[in-house]
Amino acid sequence: MLQLNPDLSDLVSDAAAGLAERFSSKATITAAAPGRVNLIGEHIDYCDGFVMPFAIDRYIVIAGCANGSTQARISTAHSEETVILDLSQLQETGEPIWANYLRGVIRGFQDRGHHIPGFDAFILSSVPGGAGLSSSAALECATATFLEGLLDTVLDTREKALLCQKAEHDFAHVPCGIMDQFASAFGKPNRLVLVDCQTGEPELVPFENPDFTVLISNTMVHHELSDGGYAARRKHTEDGLAILGKASWRDVSNADVEANWEKLGNPINRRARHVVGEIARTIAAAAALARNDFETLGPLMAASHNSLRDDFEVSCKELDTMVGIARTMGRDGGVIGTRMTGGGFGGSTVTLCESRKSAEIAATLATEYEKATGITPQIFASRPSQGAHLVD
Repeated sequence: MLQLNPDLSDLVSDAAAGLAERFSSKATITAAAPGRVNLIGEHIDYCDGFVMPFAIDRYIVIAGCANGSTQARISTAHSEETVILDLSQLQETGEPIWANYLRGVIRGFQDRGHHIPGFDAFILSSVPGGAGLSSSAALECATATFLEGLLDTVLDTREKALLCQKAEHDFAHVPCGIMDQFASAFGKPNRLVLVDCQTGEPELVPFENPDFTVLISNTMVHHELSDGGYAARRKHTEDGLAILGKASWRDVSNADVEANWEKLGNPINRRARHVVGEIARTIAAAAALARNDFETLGPLMAASHNSLRDDFEVSCKELDTMVGIARTMGRDGGVIGTRMTGGGFGGSTVTLCESRKSAEIAATLATEYEKATGITPQIFASRPSQGAHLVD
């Protein structure tokens, strides 16, 4: 069953109502930042590669106002608990753990010399958590955008995204690349965000044809080995580059990997093959979209998933099942291409398909996946949407 995306204006209204209920405050600043899905280019943002995500129209919204104190009082729709932060002090990690994303962003502003006044805030989200859709980056970017409104300042978009990435590194201890925050910060309607992770420069790639859309299928599973698995894969890529004696993965060819296959050893040789192949696939996908050639994307997405499954080993039974169902429907059924997306070990798949058949495809995916796994998935459609912004 295809889920409808909550309207952003409804989220804004509900967040303002939540602020009034929890703190008897009237919202004067409202910020929204989207989650993201990556069409292609997985596990190469920390390898100087290219990634091509887009901002989905699922948002985290923060409604708030100054409260005339030196404290931030923050509440969410998911808990009755109020987090209180002392803004007269430099922020450090603490409890509850989810609030470290906020603390990290606030610290980024403090380190830039900003004095942050006390405020009340209420947080509401339509980005599914644990689905590989970067709810953490959305929270970081929404917080940074809210602080821009509170301080009446505007950061350069790239600086804001990097501030949010640093918050995740230092306060959540996740060694993420730049993809998630860049997608949430730079996203635009009908545009993918092609990020050169070597230079840190984003380029907007057109995705204007209304005949095509993207289905995001949340498998509703997230295996516990994912945290250590992510760090291990990242180390494999670092070790591989050192063995090859190259300064950047952008300097490595598939021939280099094959010539050093035994020297690299298993599994580093397969990790290397994925990185080199995925960089090439992402460049090819961007070129295809630039010429409005959607059909070329199918084989590229298929090869990406196979590589993530076999060489990088970050897929899982549930992701493979969802991808397999979409592949069975094929081009005749309206499916252009499909693959796992995000860090892996669970989360979501992304399926490029014909818009007119999207509801039918979603119904088949949901029915067959539940039949195979006993799990009811969440499936919704999205086209590229607006990135982090203040809402009037």
